[in-house]
Amino acid sequence: MSEFPAVSRRSVLGGAVATGAIAAGLGAAASAPAHAAAGEVTASAPRRLAGQTSMINVPYQEHRTVRVATVGLGNRGNGMTKGWSVVPGCQVTAVCDIRQDRAKRVADDLVKAGKPRPAEFGGSAGSYAEMLKRDDIDLVYIATPWEFHYQQGKAALLAGKHVIVELPIATRLDELWDLVDTCERTRRHLMLAENCSYGRNELAMLKMAHEGVFGDVTNGHGGYLHDLRALLFSDTYYTDAWRRLWHTRSTASFYPMHGLAPVAAAMDINRGDRMAMLTATATAPKGLADYRERFVPKGHPSWNETYINGDLVTCMIETADGRMIRAEHDVSSPRPYSRINSLAGSRGIFEDYVGTSSTGARVYFEPDHGNHAWRDFESYRKEFDHWLWKKIGDDAANNGGHGGMDYVLQWRTVQLMRAGLVPDIDVYDSAAWCAPVPLSVLSLERNGKPVEVPDFTRGGWVNLRLGLDSRMTEMPPV
Repeated sequence: MSEFPAVSRRSVLGGAVATGAIAAGLGAAASAPAHAAAGEVTASAPRRLAGQTSMINVPYQEHRTVRVATVGLGNRGNGMTKGWSVVPGCQVTAVCDIRQDRAKRVADDLVKAGKPRPAEFGGSAGSYAEMLKRDDIDLVYIATPWEFHYQQGKAALLAGKHVIVELPIATRLDELWDLVDTCERTRRHLMLAENCSYGRNELAMLKMAHEGVFGDVTNGHGGYLHDLRALLFSDTYYTDAWRRLWHTRSTASFYPMHGLAPVAAAMDINRGDRMAMLTATATAPKGLADYRERFVPKGHPSWNETYINGDLVTCMIETADGRMIRAEHDVSSPRPYSRINSLAGSRGIFEDYVGTSSTGARVYFEPDHGNHAWRDFESYRKEFDHWLWKKIGDDAANNGGHGGMDYVLQWRTVQLMRAGLVPDIDVYDSAAWCAPVPLSVLSLERNGKPVEVPDFTRGGWVNLRLGLDSRMTEMPPV
């Protein structure tokens, strides 16, 4: 139905993953943009240690069965543990939570569902370390509060396990670098559990970008705009109010990855382009205090807290190739949910979360459209539907949360490990997508001055390669 530019990313890749720099000029873009001003904060890459090599394009070893252990069994961990247990060729062999009763409850639920009983760990902050000593664990899934992700992720790598971590994998630049280096030394993969990268609209947008529908992609917008005020002040939803307390500690873009990651993938970040400079702005912190004033009893513990994080924190990110990404975070304001999820280029634009159809998205592309009128996304999504959704979309709808994208993430991770394939999302993607957390702090501390985004690939970003735009493969038979 659509007419595409003569050269798309797919045709450049041809039948195999590229191993050298693609297209003239990419090598010259390896440094920060030429107009970077004096006084900008930089974050240069530390040297690799002797014998330490890149994990780019390193496949998993083949696993007949993927044995998963979960750490953190609150709302997210509990639901995802059930998801892991129903993926073909996957078994939950251990569960862990600082609260012993949660581990028992999750284990009981798995048995009731007809699954083997996993080993149970809990009762102390170090219980996960005891669990990591087991030799029947291939993949560790971490769903604890943010402040524990780095320590637990690194420990799992050092124990010889592959790791998948809920957002973010770490909150400091030195921690992000340490996870990259630990992956390279242990030869184990760590990936961000970025389920939104496997959303149906997001993957269709990715395919459209790589097939040239947008022409030259120039900019994108993404973020996490979710009114969490009621949950943040709940006494039961976030254990020990851990998430609300982050708003008392720092002014930062805590959680932009859900919207940033799909846009970054469509722009080939770390696969031909990279995020180079970031500038952050923040509004005043009004939303949480206002909500507390109106709805929270005076004797509630939150009345001893002072909220300092801005309601809306915006990161403007420039890529080495001159593209722009706007990444936003706002969980403190009254508004409908949105991840924004928008991409634009020289031949058209895609906008999600606009409520114009069952897909929630609208488009405008030349030469198909004219008269300055938006069109429905449905026919485009059908044409560019990712093979994962064509193959397991029905299973995803029946087995996974968040519209099925949780299950797609889990199914694909297990498939990659069982088939011995290269991960769609690697530690370099994970670190880059999480870098706006500490970089927004740096920029805001300097009154919005630009800060350099580290090149976690140490130059490997110039090579065009596959990622979430994978080619169809089969799940090995069980």
